[in-house]
This record gives sequence, structure tokens and C-alpha cells, in this order.
Amino acid sequence: MVWKGQGGVGRLFKDVDRTAFLMFLGLLVFFGIFLLFPILYVFRGAFFEGGRFTLTYFRLMFTDAFYRESILNSVKIGVFTTLLTSLISVPLAFLTVRYDFPGKRLMQGLLLVPLVMPPFVGAIGMKQFFARYGSVNLLLMKLNLISRPIDWFGGGFFGVILLEALHLYPFLYLNTSAALANIDPTLEEQAENMGSSGFHLFRTVTFPLILPGYLAGAIIVFIWAFTDLGTPLIFEYRKVVPPIIFSMVKDIWVNPMGYALTVMTLIVSVGFVVLARRYLSRKSYEMLGRGHIVPRVRRIKGWKVPFVYLFLFIMVLAALVPQLSVITTSLAGQWFLTVLPSEWTLDYYRVTFTHSITVTSIINSLKYSVFSTALDVLLGILIGYLLARKSFPGKDLLDSVAMLPLSIPGIVIAFGYIVAFSKTPLNPFVNPTFLLILSYAVRRLPYTVRAAYSGFQQTSVSLEEASLSVGATPFKTLVSITAPLIMANVVAGAIISFSAAMMEVSDSLILAMQEQYYPITKAIYSLNLRLGDGPYVASALGIIGTLLVTACLLAANRLLGKSLGELFRA
Repeated sequence: MVWKGQGGVGRLFKDVDRTAFLMFLGLLVFFGIFLLFPILYVFRGAFFEGGRFTLTYFRLMFTDAFYRESILNSVKIGVFTTLLTSLISVPLAFLTVRYDFPGKRLMQGLLLVPLVMPPFVGAIGMKQFFARYGSVNLLLMKLNLISRPIDWFGGGFFGVILLEALHLYPFLYLNTSAALANIDPTLEEQAENMGSSGFHLFRTVTFPLILPGYLAGAIIVFIWAFTDLGTPLIFEYRKVVPPIIFSMVKDIWVNPMGYALTVMTLIVSVGFVVLARRYLSRKSYEMLGRGHIVPRVRRIKGWKVPFVYLFLFIMVLAALVPQLSVITTSLAGQWFLTVLPSEWTLDYYRVTFTHSITVTSIINSLKYSVFSTALDVLLGILIGYLLARKSFPGKDLLDSVAMLPLSIPGIVIAFGYIVAFSKTPLNPFVNPTFLLILSYAVRRLPYTVRAAYSGFQQTSVSLEEASLSVGATPFKTLVSITAPLIMANVVAGAIISFSAAMMEVSDSLILAMQEQYYPITKAIYSLNLRLGDGPYVASALGIIGTLLVTACLLAANRLLGKSLGELFRA
């Protein structure tokens, strides 16, 4: 049904599909309750005390030495992780896009392996490898290269940065690679004709042209590192903002600093996104290339080949160290003051399928992920359909709100759910199931929205019009005609959402407070704190979760017909 009327209101709603507009309003209500309301509740707790406006807690953040140092440490982790990630990603992108050599595709695939394992899982194995009397120090002392153990992680600070960089560099690498591949080669050729070459050419021509892609990846890296909760907890590095917020969850009615720190985290994260977009909007990055752009690709020959392979081997080895360390830890039967385990066993894997905590966590993660993915599919198809097929006031608003979760850190949403719903029937202190499903769904909804929207764009609307012309209802047309045509896109987006939910960290650590509700990641964290075989069982559980994620991503890759990396480009 279409609204038509007279006057200003009539002109505003002229030719507007009433059903589409009502669905739009319903979606706004959903986002208002489960995305905006919790955040506004946090703002209220941060800025109001006893009904009166106050900035006391924000002043305390910058006057109290502990909070000031913690904020500074979080910023340092974000900045240094971004810098280290840039030093890794930009040369890799330039090498793999601009040069051709045997084994290139294999190397590109291996460089993306860190995407499948959360850094806090890798941190468990890395602690074993790089501990005071871990594998690396013992090996170096046996080779007489050092006389005493080295503190590789600097009390945890450098460990967090290293793990974050080794996990996050694929995001920056993929975005930079895409930007490099889209550069019009004639621009660089013109600069070369004027005498520019080498690093000067890269600094003055190439890098400014890839800046939008680079910044897109760099923002992801900074926000992720700045707001990551799991990795600092595993390294027991508590003087950063996310672990402090985590420790304040149970004291939210006594100590309002948790509200203020959460607001600060949100402002910094969103602020960086806004500043980057404003900076990019002030400059033009358009290229007048004609037709399809073919990147400048050169064949590596002669003496350069061994150096290229050595560089790539070092990078691939560094990228795989967290995964290899976790695998080794999960298989270690006896490992004490030796470089590698003196005995190997599969007992810890058997424990994961028999121990009450691990079995329950696997079942819980599957349950939470299945239901959250189902919700994402329903909402993704609906939003994609409205954006691609309907016209109504607020269409751009719906698109922006649906993408908003990408800019909001998980720790902010999880803390918001705690404070907003703890005095309602959805109280996470009693049973967090519903809120865990919702938090997973809200955070990963953009994946299914974009997948469904892409499917609708690729499907001709004439097929739907033909169905309607022979008497089929819009709903029947959507189910019998459109849905089968976009199903590959939707399923691929759903698989990505499912895999992300299976190893979600921040929401799981904050919302799941009782063992019977632990998902995999909370069980890994809990087991790692236990003496004895805790870290070994946690490593085995982490590998099982990683294998599930890997299988999901490969399935999505097959359905989309794209390389694995294209699923993670910003």
C-alpha cells in the first residue's frame, strides 16, 4: 500500500510504501532498545549523579594517577600496535601487489592465517614460548647467545602490542593491497618521467593515493587494540582501560567510574573514525583511469629472489608463531625446562569433550551463535530489502544505524547491556543467554546486511515485477523468487556472523558470569586461570574453536567465490 496525500505531509510521504515505512519504524525501535538505549544509559551514569549533571568522574580520570596512567597505556597500545602493524603490512602489500614470484598465492594465504584465532588465545601459547624459562629463552641460553633470561613482554605491555599486531596486520594488509591494486599506473609513470623514483616516489605519489585504504585499515587496528579486553587479561597487564572496566562490572551500583571509562572509550573510538573521514573528505583521491586498472606487476629475478623469500618466510613464521605456540601447548604432555615438550599427548583434547565446563561452553557457543545468526539473517534480509527495493523517509538513517555497530567497541555494548538491563527480566546476573544472543547479533548484523544488500543489487527487479504482475503477493515473491537468488550472499554473510560469534571475546567475558552460561572464550579465560593443566586445556579448547571458525570462513569463501581476505576488507 502507498501513502498519498495533500499538503506538506502529503508531499513528504508521496509514493511512500506504508508497509516499508512501518517496518523501518519497527527496526528503529529495535535499534533504539538494544543499541542506543544501553549507550544512553551509560552516558547517564557517567554524567549524572543523584539527578544532577556532573563531570566529577571525568576529572578524576585525568587527575588520579592510576586512571591517567591506564588511559595513557591504552592509547600507547593502540598507537604502537598501529605503527608496528603498518611496518608489517605496507611492505607486504607492496611486495605482493607489485611483484610476481613463484608461490605468491600460497604466501598470501598463509599471511591471512592470524585472522582465524583471537589474539587472547594466541597469548596463552606465547606466554609458554616466551616465559622467563620458556622455549625461546632456554634455546638461546643453550646456544650461549644469552646468559640470563630476557623479559620479552616487558611486564605484558610489549606482549599485548606484539600479539595485537600479529593478529591485526591482515586487516591493514588487505585494505592497503586493495588500494594499491586500484592505483592508475600512469600517475606513477608520469612521476618517474619527471625524475622521481624509489622511496621518494612512494612517499610523494603512491602513499597519498592509497591513503584512504590505509586509513580504513589503520582505524580498525587502532580501535581494536585500544578496546581489546582479552589479550591484556591473559598477559595480566591490568593497567589499561578495558580490564579496569571489566573489573568494575560487579561494582556498577557503587563505583560510577566504569560508566565514565566506557564513555571515554566510545568517544575515542568514534572520534578517530570521524576525524579520519573528515580528513579524507577534505582531499580528492579520484583517478582518471580508463576502464579496468591493471596494477604494475614486475617479475622478481636474479639475486633479489632469495631476499624476497627470506623476508616472506620471516613474516609468515612470525604470523604463525601464536598459532604454533597454542598447538604445541595443547599437545604438551610433559613440558618443564625444555625447549619443546618431552612428551606429547591428546589428553587435553579428550578433556574438552568430557569436562563439564568445556562441553557446556561448546554447546553454549553453538546455541548463542546459531540464534544470533538466525536473527542477523532475518534482520539482514529485511534491511537489505528495504534499502535496495523501497523508497521511504529515513532510508539513509536506516543504513547508517545498521552499520553503526562497526564503530562501537564490543566492550561498550556489553557494559551498556549490564547497566541497562540488570534490573529487568533480562538481568544478565541471573541469566545472560538472551543478552548474549542479542549482543552477538547486533555487533555482527552489518555483515549480513551488506551481504543481503549486495544480493538484492545483483538481482534484477524485473523478476519480482513479473511475479507481482501474475498475482503473487510481495511476501510470496520475496520467498519464492528473490530469496533463492540472493541465498548464496545471505548464507555467506551468515557464516561470517556465525564464525565471529563463536569466538567473540568482549561480550562473552563481560556478560557471562556463571559457569553454566560460559561460551568458549569465557571458558578459555577461566581455565587459563586455573593451576595445573588449566592453560593446556584452554589451549586445546582454543584450537577447537579456531578450527570451527576456519571451517566457517572457508565455507563463506566458497559461497562468495572470493578470496578469504576479501571478506575482511573495510
